[in-house]
Amino acid sequence: MASLKKFLKSKDYIKIPLVFTETNHFEIAAKINGVAGRFILDTGASNTCVGMDKIEFFEMVSETSEIKAAGAGATEMETLVSSNNSIQIGNWKKKKQKIVLFDLVHVNQALISHNALPVDGIIGADILKKGKAVIDYDNKYLYLKK
Repeated sequence: MASLKKFLKSKDYIKIPLVFTETNHFEIAAKINGVAGRFILDTGASNTCVGMDKIEFFEMVSETSEIKAAGAGATEMETLVSSNNSIQIGNWKKKKQKIVLFDLVHVNQALISHNALPVDGIIGADILKKGKAVIDYDNKYLYLKK
């Protein structure tokens, strides 16, 4: 039987390494608008998000948002949306990506308290769906279709 890696490569998928953290999350490196950052891969997050404090770091333009963020024990948090961003994960690229901006302080405090490094944001299901993602938990890889 062909390996998952060979099969996905034959279908034009790009292999991206994942790091499994102390908090049982997968961490992934990604670039937003050409700027590298550290992200949590979260299949349960509907939108890709970046911390409010990283708007300038990632050279993002924000506009007000009607979206209320809820998750990880916090509800009804104010958000902003930034619409026209490029995102790159490994060699997989997407232009005109909408990214939700919200306060990630509580997420990062939880990570730090579990000896994990803070993150710049979350790669959510919107990106995973666009990339027809396959997650290889055993070998710690994310595959995204070109």
